Amino acid sequence: MKSLAMKTLVLVLLVVIIVASIGVYYYYNYTSPSTTSTNKPIKVAILFDVGGRGDLSFNDMAWLGAEKARKDFNIQVEYTTPQSQAKMQDLLESLSASGEYDLIVLVGFLWTSPLNATADKYPNQKYALIDSSTFINRPNEVDILFSEQEVGALVGVLAADMASKIGCNKVGAVAGMSIPPLWRFHIGYLFGVKYYEMKTNKTIDFLWEYTGTFGDTQKGYQYATSMLQEGACVLYGLAGLTHVGMFDAVRDWNKQGKGVALAIGQDASQEWYMPRYMPISGAKRVDIAVYDAIKMVAENKWTPGIHVLGLKDSGVGIWDLNGVKYFAEIAYNQSKLETGLTPDDVVRIVNETRNTYITGTGWNIMSELEQLIISGQIAFKNPSTEEEYTQIVNALKNGDLNAALSKGSV
Repeated sequence: MKSLAMKTLVLVLLVVIIVASIGVYYYYNYTSPSTTSTNKPIKVAILFDVGGRGDLSFNDMAWLGAEKARKDFNIQVEYTTPQSQAKMQDLLESLSASGEYDLIVLVGFLWTSPLNATADKYPNQKYALIDSSTFINRPNEVDILFSEQEVGALVGVLAADMASKIGCNKVGAVAGMSIPPLWRFHIGYLFGVKYYEMKTNKTIDFLWEYTGTFGDTQKGYQYATSMLQEGACVLYGLAGLTHVGMFDAVRDWNKQGKGVALAIGQDASQEWYMPRYMPISGAKRVDIAVYDAIKMVAENKWTPGIHVLGLKDSGVGIWDLNGVKYFAEIAYNQSKLETGLTPDDVVRIVNETRNTYITGTGWNIMSELEQLIISGQIAFKNPSTEEEYTQIVNALKNGDLNAALSKGSV
């Protein structure tokens, strides 16, 4: 009996030891890390391009996406603008070395080279590059691109239609720097103008100018004034804060009685800035890109590689009147609307401006082209070199629309 009792006691003690060991193992290998990660809030750094906040477009859209993510996921977000392009890499190195951030979001093409020089040194640091790609497959890097050709093409159709309605035959664009996203905008915008020509047998001349900057409103004003003097009556802003100067030039041109001219915004809905002279804005949902990148980290669903947002994903397009009102409300709350205007006034005026200057034919041609893109019947080329970009543009100028397409034909 004693032997049996002793064996039973030993067995019980052995079971207790095993259970206790399992409990300790589970605590240290599973419970502790999850508790730590839950208690420690996710921290994200948003690095704008050199233009910084206040451009009413690209960088401000990035801020909107990050702020939405901050509220939805209860995270910490810090914002920084580099002092200059030359200091971008030093800033990125410093933040990466700190180890403070679960994610560093880099807004704009100019961050591509600094990221390439930094990412491999800090393999445990996650990066999201917005509107560009290093084209290097890294486990700690997400690149989110946009199909700028698609939104540019829709804008091109409507710009040509507005010019035709005004009674001139020339449209233009005030662009920032000669970089791949702007190459894609150029190809799309010119394609849309030529597509309108093909559908209507009307001739619309085309101007495109690089200002070399995204942060100089005075240059935007000067380039826009020059284009207006050359006979362009519809100008597309593709230069961040620089093209706010373009808006001012268009407004002054009208108010000084020099003729009817219209502006087109880009990225955010910018119609609120001067609703009587800006019927449409192209949408480039930088806010969605930034939000999605943060969401990957917040929900522990990190998916490295290249992601592209286009018309089919609602990543680009033309802002509808709901979008116009949304951004007009933001402007109103920040006391930026024209004195006496309410967000509802902006929507009403923009709708009137659209009805005045965009014909049913223009909308129909745009919708037809939009469906060709969304359905996948046509797709645009993505030039990898400046030489290829120039070749496509020259072919478009000569009327060869299919030179811009990698799939399908028109």
